[in-house]
Amino acid sequence: MNKKVLIAVDDSDNARRAVAFAAGMLDKDSDVTLYSVLQDHKSICEYNSPSLTPTFQRERAAFCALEDQKKALLETASQEAQRVLAAAGFSEDRIQIKIQALEKGVARDIVKKADSGYDVVVIGKRGISAASDFFFGSVSQKVLNGVKSASVLVVT
Repeated sequence: MNKKVLIAVDDSDNARRAVAFAAGMLDKDSDVTLYSVLQDHKSICEYNSPSLTPTFQRERAAFCALEDQKKALLETASQEAQRVLAAAGFSEDRIQIKIQALEKGVARDIVKKADSGYDVVVIGKRGISAASDFFFGSVSQKVLNGVKSASVLVVT
């Protein structure tokens, strides 16, 4: 039976390390989902109300253009991750790219996806101080603590 692997992907070096780790360590017959959560602000971009601050109204186009650029960065990062896995011997038809709009929060969305039938989750660890991690938590820490039905590999 093939393992189902969920790899959390964004445009960070930590995510690239996680993909490289998975490429070198996991079974090449695995079914892999490269999963990204897009913090979607399109509803704000489409919202037109006098209650919006004049500054936001003036800068709305620039703000909304940044959202489009973020999606393009996630798409590029996911395609690069797919190339890395394919070069390591993973079958391209077993690698799926999934970019999902934010629903509840990045960590909670990853946990929900992981608990929907995956065997392993691979996620990069952000380089933050122990104090910051303690007070605010990190996405990787929240995923590690939140996933109930899969093993979680946190890559440093």
